[in-house]
Amino acid sequence: MQISTGTVVGGKIVVEGLSLPEGTVVTVLTPEDDIVVKLAPHLENELLEAIDEADQEEGGAGPEFLEGLKRYG
Repeated sequence: MQISTGTVVGGKIVVEGLSLPEGTVVTVLTPEDDIVVKLAPHLENELLEAIDEADQEEGGAGPEFLEGLKRYG
């Protein structure tokens, strides 16, 4: 699993530098106008370090990671 950022262009999500096979199922997280996730600097650093660590590992616990994010917002 990887996290990528894209832009909506013509009603479709465009992610530069990412090539996925036709029919790939993806999960899209969108910001809500009334919900803002703010982390204390030390928690943001912890999250960024965890993402870096996850990038170094084979496989991953994507669903568990996303579930854990719910506690912040």
